[in-house]
Amino acid sequence: MQNLNFPSFNFRFKNSENKVSIFDEIRKKFIILTPEEWVRQHTVQFLLQHKNYPKSYLNVEKLIKLNDVNKRYDIVVFQPNGELFLLIECKAPEVKITQDTFDQIARYNLKLKAQYLMVTNGLNHYFCQMDFENEKYVFLEELPDFINKTL
Repeated sequence: MQNLNFPSFNFRFKNSENKVSIFDEIRKKFIILTPEEWVRQHTVQFLLQHKNYPKSYLNVEKLIKLNDVNKRYDIVVFQPNGELFLLIECKAPEVKITQDTFDQIARYNLKLKAQYLMVTNGLNHYFCQMDFENEKYVFLEELPDFINKTL
């Protein structure tokens, strides 16, 4: 798999029926390794190891219903009170991050109401804080660490 713009992490892999899988410690199972999954797993490890988010606050690839259409978000981080803190959209490295990508995460966030957003293709990362009052997002240099905020 391609090198990504993340620190180096140790992953568990297995090979079955000529398909490589990677262990997802949030879902607690092996997942077929696709380019998007490679980005997703790096993002999860980044949140756990570098931003100090507790594993129990993360959720990966869950179904949401938007206008009667089933969609899946990539990663969310909850607050202790159950509210959504962070919504993340992962794309494969070859997928360019465009306005369409931001429109997609914004549509998801109309329903989910996360305070922060992250969009990544593993090479480029974009971090935003929501300004719900003015219906816009403000770009940030990086995500807040868990220790430095009240989740």
